[in-house]
Amino acid sequence: MNGGAGADEGALVDRTAIINVGGIRYRIPWSTLEEFPLTRLGKLRSCSNAEEILDLCDDYDAHCNEFFFDRSPSAFRSIVTFLAAGKLRLLREMCALSFQEELLYWGVEEASLEWCCLRKLRLRQEEQRERLRLEEEEAELTSPQSCEEAPGVECPEEGRMDGCMHSLRDMVENPHSGIPGKIFACLSVVFVAITAVTLCVSTMPDLREEEERVSVHLNCSQRCYNIFVLETVCVGWFSLEFLLRFIQTQSKCMFLRTPLNIIDVVAILPYYITLIVDSVSVSDRPAGSGNNYLEKVGLVLRVLRALRIFYVMRLARHSLGLQTLGLTVHRCTREFGLLLLFLCVAMALFSPLVFLAESEMGAKQEFTSIPGSYWWAVISMTTVGYGDMVPRSIPGQVVALSSILSGILLMAFPVTSIFHTFSRSYLELKEEQNRATRHKPDSQDILLAQFQEEFEPVLTGMGGGHANKDAKTSKP
Repeated sequence: MNGGAGADEGALVDRTAIINVGGIRYRIPWSTLEEFPLTRLGKLRSCSNAEEILDLCDDYDAHCNEFFFDRSPSAFRSIVTFLAAGKLRLLREMCALSFQEELLYWGVEEASLEWCCLRKLRLRQEEQRERLRLEEEEAELTSPQSCEEAPGVECPEEGRMDGCMHSLRDMVENPHSGIPGKIFACLSVVFVAITAVTLCVSTMPDLREEEERVSVHLNCSQRCYNIFVLETVCVGWFSLEFLLRFIQTQSKCMFLRTPLNIIDVVAILPYYITLIVDSVSVSDRPAGSGNNYLEKVGLVLRVLRALRIFYVMRLARHSLGLQTLGLTVHRCTREFGLLLLFLCVAMALFSPLVFLAESEMGAKQEFTSIPGSYWWAVISMTTVGYGDMVPRSIPGQVVALSSILSGILLMAFPVTSIFHTFSRSYLELKEEQNRATRHKPDSQDILLAQFQEEFEPVLTGMGGGHANKDAKTSKP
């Protein structure tokens, strides 16, 4: 009886394997692993000696046929379910990227996940790549050079210069770094607001008439002069801010390729170009050109001045909402492409239909051509409805109703995904901002750390001397 029981127990051990993951034991038949030969457990089944077994697991008990793994037991529970039932799903209590690492360790392909879980994993991977890319760009813009990277420069001077650059970087890039950063950010917002108000006031009819008289008679009124002074002060501040940002960065090329910095250049340059064009147009005015030349110069100046509206985009440096909007647009390029595709297909469908209906049965010919009907189709599908083109016939009104309903449905599909992306991006940026504020070291803490680093050898030596003296006096 005992011999038979021992034989049965040995046969059971041979037929099954005990997998101990994080202290939790699983008894898995070897026959189950035959269908997954490329997984870690499948390779474990084909091992012939102890060295090959220990290459795949952390420890091994040959007597009990038990294999030990120091991995996540909750993730392995899902993997065991996949090996037994063929269903692999993400765990709600576990990060998707951590679960991906577990799949990579156990040799299970990501494609084995259910489609909903795989989509969630792909989304997390895309977010992680985007975050790493932004962190690399920020590190490249703000990373200081070391003594080895800048030969010929003394390290103390370089350390002092790095400290100044670090303080300058905190002031212009991080409003939460201290009082200088907050003052700098507030001044930038105030100057942007002044620029926007000045641009709006300069388009008033009486001021435009005064500008036209100035361009003809070259005599400036007091109001025009005041607006010019305000604009000059604002542009001077923006130029100084741009130079400070350019000085503190290490990668100049990366700095000039940043979208917000490109907007700064586009907004600042028109002022200087306007000054050059204004001064040159007076001295180099062709003889007998009359008002035609002045009108052309005035058109160029008005176009350049209109570019000042790009100053409003500078608020994105200090507004979490605008940063979230930009990140959402960057992440949802595919959804915006789908939205544009839907609109183009529907526009190409409803424009010929309404043109044919109105040209044949309409009492008033408002739709003169199919390309002319594109405008009506876009306005109808976006439910704006200016009323400049209205179908009069019953078939045309049916087509209009169909275009309005289809526009509502087509725009609702991508907008839902865009909304979720916006909410997720806002939460991520908010958490990142809170983390940066929470872990930002105070200046007193930095000085205290430097003091301890410089005087620690002295204090240690003094403490060692007293300790030796006490040791000598304590001897019997």
